Amino acid sequence: MENKITLITGSAKRIGAHTAKYLHSFGSNIVVHCNQSRLEAEKLCLELNQIRPKSAMLVQGDLSDLSCIERIGQQAIDSYGRLDVLINNASSFYPTPIGTITENDWQSLVGSNMQGPLFLSQYCAKALAQNTGVIINMVDIHAARPLKDHTLYCMAKSALVTMTQSLALELAPDIRVNGVAPGAILWPEMQINDDDKQQILNQVPAQRLGTMQDIAHAIKFLIEASYVSGQIIAVDGGRSISSYTKG
Repeated sequence: MENKITLITGSAKRIGAHTAKYLHSFGSNIVVHCNQSRLEAEKLCLELNQIRPKSAMLVQGDLSDLSCIERIGQQAIDSYGRLDVLINNASSFYPTPIGTITENDWQSLVGSNMQGPLFLSQYCAKALAQNTGVIINMVDIHAARPLKDHTLYCMAKSALVTMTQSLALELAPDIRVNGVAPGAILWPEMQINDDDKQQILNQVPAQRLGTMQDIAHAIKFLIEASYVSGQIIAVDGGRSISSYTKG
């Protein structure tokens, strides 16, 4: 990881911020991306730069807006003059029951979860190829096991899985492309009641919530695993492969 330049989209908060800190601790310089969470992103950059001067830069923009993609990608590359790792982490998540789906929902959910990663990967591909680069897409176990009332989100994540595998073929051997599919790691920012939380945990063979560190470990492994490409690693305590139900 030492001296690698890593762009992490949506890295101002939660899993993205934790991953940024983790990879930074192994020597990577981090390009922190945010859309609306500017204050949190600035705070993260300040924290990282206090540990190691000039080791974090900030880019801001809406990945669901195609007119912003080129600027975001170029600013990230220009931050250090190169790019080694692109982690497509930014994601919108909320329910869209049939009958309520709007064009704005499409732009938000498809734009952040599939369209943005595709066009950003396309723009950054040349820079990544110069350094035998890596793309890691944050997928979701619900790409394969759809979540009720979240059709649009699940569609977008399913497309991201296919994109990951397709780009792994198309961009080889210069760029490796893999995905991480989190299970129950952090509860959504929207309100979720205790009964729903317990129902989810009852489906996890590990019988516990995962941690942000679990995701960061998987990402670091995929960055360093030079013979792994086109793979989706589920970090979910076994939930995606099991019919386990507690109680």
